[in-house]
Amino acid sequence: MVTIELTPAHGLPMAVAICSVFVNTWAGFGVAKARIKYGIKYPQMYAEQSNPNAAVFNCYQRAHQNVLENYPQFLLLLGLAAINRPKFAAVAGAIRVAGFIVYVITYRSGGPDNRRKGAFGYIGLFMMLGCALEFTTKLCIS
Repeated sequence: MVTIELTPAHGLPMAVAICSVFVNTWAGFGVAKARIKYGIKYPQMYAEQSNPNAAVFNCYQRAHQNVLENYPQFLLLLGLAAINRPKFAAVAGAIRVAGFIVYVITYRSGGPDNRRKGAFGYIGLFMMLGCALEFTTKLCIS
């Protein structure tokens, strides 16, 4: 059996996780505002190509969808990394969240290639993955 003692440092990755909820919500609200602005009614997920604003609206939608697609593994890796290295996990998680923010802002510009500017967030993802693998390996060996 392994006992985990939470320290004040464990509050840091928790704060990052809470911040990520706000980022995800902000991205969703952006889609809702774009629906109103460009006249895309629910339950239609994306604008038809015949809509003159399809490219811009679909970029708003894809930006949010991508965050949602990556969110479960972000939270999992943040949580696993935080067990053994909470400060490092918080920094890595903050880098990933910053990447989400830049990704959403630049994708919303209507130029899909702009989204690559948020790719630096993967540095944080790989940092968390490394910590999670380290912890998992130590747990399996002990």
